[in-house]
Amino acid sequence: MARPIACRIACVIGCVAATTAAALDYRSLTEAAVMYDAPSAKARPLFAIARGTPVEVVVAIEGWVKVRDAKGGLAWVEKRLVSDKRNVIVRADRAQVRSEAEEKAPLVFEAEKDVLLELLEPAPAGWAKVKHRDGQQGFVKLSQVWGL
Repeated sequence: MARPIACRIACVIGCVAATTAAALDYRSLTEAAVMYDAPSAKARPLFAIARGTPVEVVVAIEGWVKVRDAKGGLAWVEKRLVSDKRNVIVRADRAQVRSEAEEKAPLVFEAEKDVLLELLEPAPAGWAKVKHRDGQQGFVKLSQVWGL
């Protein structure tokens, strides 16, 4: 009898782990958008969010996506406004963007909290290659940004 219970517990844990892994689907908004408390334009508007803002997709249904923002807030947005393009947002007071994915590499620029950076590609061991809207590129530590 203990074996079936152990199998059920393992199955539940596996399902939770799979759900958690699937939830890490980051996207960005194609334009400024109104965020709603339910999946309908007739729902209560909660706040507006800027073009390019990264969001984590939690649930997608016909024409609507429930997303989480960098502050942990949940809201609904029209699916047509969510892009596969990836941006990250600086969550540290000042993120250091370096010429290489190394702590001692020369500093290219610093970005202040809430600055959007375009994700160019994931980089090795805790880094990401990013681009500022003015064209500067470099590597930032993942711990300094949100959206990956």
